[in-house]
Amino acid sequence: MYFIPFFVLLIILFAIIALKAIKIVPESQVYIIEKLGKYNQSLSSGLNLINPFFDKVSRIVSLKEQVVDFDPQAVITKDNATMQIDTVVYFQITDPKLYTYGVERPLSAIENLTATTLRNIIGDMTVDETLTSRDIINTKMRQELDDATDPWGIKVNRVELKSILPPNDIRIAMEKEMKAEREKRAKILEAQATRESAILVAEGEKQSAILRAEAEKEVKIKEAEGKAQAILEIQKAEAEAIKLLNEAKPAKEILALKSFETFEKVADGKSTKILIPSEIQNLAGFMQTIKEIN
Repeated sequence: MYFIPFFVLLIILFAIIALKAIKIVPESQVYIIEKLGKYNQSLSSGLNLINPFFDKVSRIVSLKEQVVDFDPQAVITKDNATMQIDTVVYFQITDPKLYTYGVERPLSAIENLTATTLRNIIGDMTVDETLTSRDIINTKMRQELDDATDPWGIKVNRVELKSILPPNDIRIAMEKEMKAEREKRAKILEAQATRESAILVAEGEKQSAILRAEAEKEVKIKEAEGKAQAILEIQKAEAEAIKLLNEAKPAKEILALKSFETFEKVADGKSTKILIPSEIQNLAGFMQTIKEIN
């Protein structure tokens, strides 16, 4: 009867030992295993077996990229201005063993290293350089932090300056300068707009004058062409009349009569003196003779 409870107890004990020996490590994590207080191995993701009597998990290390936002640090620039700078560090653990045994409290060590590195870099810059050189500061800090944390199994991927706060007096002066600069740009833009508007109006007037001149030119050309065409048609008609008259071989009296008709047209003008050819005078006598005969 005592054999059965002992057997059950043995099974339970064996199950407990098996559970302690089996370690399932999640993705992107590493288990640091120590045997009798000394580093033994690092367990990667998946199913792993350890010695349940002598091995133990001393630390669980995440291999994911981590983001740490440190408190603002007071730093002094080259021109003795105190700046409040807030930094954000992006890092990743590349060697879990060095991270575990290389340094005590790694995050605190990174924070202190960030503060000292930032003071060294900003100490060689003026206020204006600090405010306009974020990318340069980020690059220098990343390089120096990455080199310093490499023995700790840490890879610094990026460092960002979250905020840079100058002293109040400098900030007020900068705000005034920015306001003056904005007003200056506004006046320049207004002057440019006025200038461009005047140019456009002048261009419009110029084009309008050109178009009017072109139109007047076209009208005069058309009128001249019309007059020339009319004169040409008259000349053609007169030439045709002369041609027909020559073909008909008119008598001398008929030609004299035609001359008289022409003289009648001339007399309709505003001339005060009219010269009458002798042929017309003879024609007048001839016409009187015909009238008397009738």
